[in-house]
Amino acid sequence: MEQELLIAKNEVQEKGFLDVDVDPTLDLFAEIERLKKEKNAIILAHLYQEPDIQDIADYIGDSLGLAQQAAKTDADMIVFAGVHFMAETAKILNPTKKVVIPDLKAGCSLSESCPPPLFKKFKEQHPDHVVISYINCSAGIKALTDVICTSSNAKAIVESFPPEQPIIFAPDKNLGGWINRTSGRNMLLWNGACMVHEIFSLEKITRLKTRHPNAKLISHPECEEPILRVSDFIGSTTQLLNYTKNSPNKEFIVATEAGILHQMVKQAPDKTFIPAPPDNSCACNDCPHMKRNTLEKVYLCMEYEQPEIIMDEELRVQAKKSLDRMLEISAKLGL
Repeated sequence: MEQELLIAKNEVQEKGFLDVDVDPTLDLFAEIERLKKEKNAIILAHLYQEPDIQDIADYIGDSLGLAQQAAKTDADMIVFAGVHFMAETAKILNPTKKVVIPDLKAGCSLSESCPPPLFKKFKEQHPDHVVISYINCSAGIKALTDVICTSSNAKAIVESFPPEQPIIFAPDKNLGGWINRTSGRNMLLWNGACMVHEIFSLEKITRLKTRHPNAKLISHPECEEPILRVSDFIGSTTQLLNYTKNSPNKEFIVATEAGILHQMVKQAPDKTFIPAPPDNSCACNDCPHMKRNTLEKVYLCMEYEQPEIIMDEELRVQAKKSLDRMLEISAKLGL
């Protein structure tokens, strides 16, 4: 076992996770609870994680809630069940804490659509613009940003700047376009997008609405404009969750990553939730990056404290400024 573990640790960067066999008789839920206590660890999980991981998490939320939890935790070890930029954000806010992630290769198509060297050149062409970046970006982009936002607070943060202030919004063109349309702004948009939220089929959703005339279409603002135009409600993952819980309606078509349906069903078991169909042969709308994480990988990364997020300190300090500004503005606005 020691030899297997040594090989696995040496291959973490290449494989992205600890490739070690887990005893199939282990009660992983009990083992993870034990490790939480022994190591003073906290598990932060995004709403798009698989149900088992959501059920074992200490906090489940969207990007804003997760960043706020990461900023205030007194745990010694943060286990981030999400994608890489989220764990990186936790490390930026907690340099003295150990931050581990079940799979280093849980990336993000949106984050990858905005390479820092290209964005730096783009920014230099517009020196009078303030840069607001969606949190779904790398530390390199955060370091080039004046203030970070999430889908929960994006509109409020944009509107905290005077209307005459020119703004670059990155990396999500769909979220930026939605803010432009709903706020009357004319922000300059970086041409990035999320693969999951761009895959929804308007034609299939229209047919689905015909079959379910009482269903409300609820969408994340990362979706493309034609989907948002026919939506009954648009909001962040947490806002979508709260809407379904508090709405008198009993049926919803949900246009975001399907992982959120687990919490929707738990909070409103008497209601029906239908995942919006994508424009491909698959009947699902799962994020392949989010779903790289498994309960076994969560257990292994807690047991052996790898893969760990390690950051260059100069980059971390620079990236933290834009996150701090977001947290300050959000606190001021009561978000």
